[in-house]
Amino acid sequence: MLRQESTPRLEPEHNGLRVEPETPASSSPGIDIQRELNRLEEMILDSPRIPLTRRTLVDEEQLLDQLDLIRLNLPSAFQESDIIVRHKDEILQEAEEYAQEIINTAEERAARILNEMGLIQQAKAEAEQLRQQVQRECETLQQQTLSEIEQIRYRLQQELEEMRSRTLAECEEIQNGADDYADHVLGSIEQQLNEMMRVIRNGRQQIQGNNPTR
Repeated sequence: MLRQESTPRLEPEHNGLRVEPETPASSSPGIDIQRELNRLEEMILDSPRIPLTRRTLVDEEQLLDQLDLIRLNLPSAFQESDIIVRHKDEILQEAEEYAQEIINTAEERAARILNEMGLIQQAKAEAEQLRQQVQRECETLQQQTLSEIEQIRYRLQQELEEMRSRTLAECEEIQNGADDYADHVLGSIEQQLNEMMRVIRNGRQQIQGNNPTR
């Protein structure tokens, strides 16, 4: 329910409507009417609902304050609308002139394009020739690259085989050298053991000679 003391009065003019609120001193210049209407809608939607009904409990004081705020600022909105209506013909004329300028510019550009079509066709033909030439060069380069890769692979395979043969030969040589060294070491140990056995036998014989009863 609206408060009667803040209800505006609409009076007709020759070129639109003019709203005269009873308290114009409280009007806020530059207010966004659409934003305040959205706030009013949010206020209603956010209010609690009465269970099992489609009714809503609204804060009357807050709602009336919001309506007063919108009502008191409607004159500026009507004034802007009236200005737009009064300048409609001027705006339409400017729009038509602007559209004609765009049309003229487009026609001039279309004429230039038609005059340049010969150059464009020539450029396209040259571009196609260049593309074909580049494609042929790429195919030739690809074949050369594949051939070089095959040659490198074959050379690496030969080098790998030669390295394998050398490695096997070196391993066999090392093995033979190791066997010779081991045989030499074992022979030396065998000689030392024989000498020790000789010493041991001589010692035993000497002991047995000194004790004939045994």
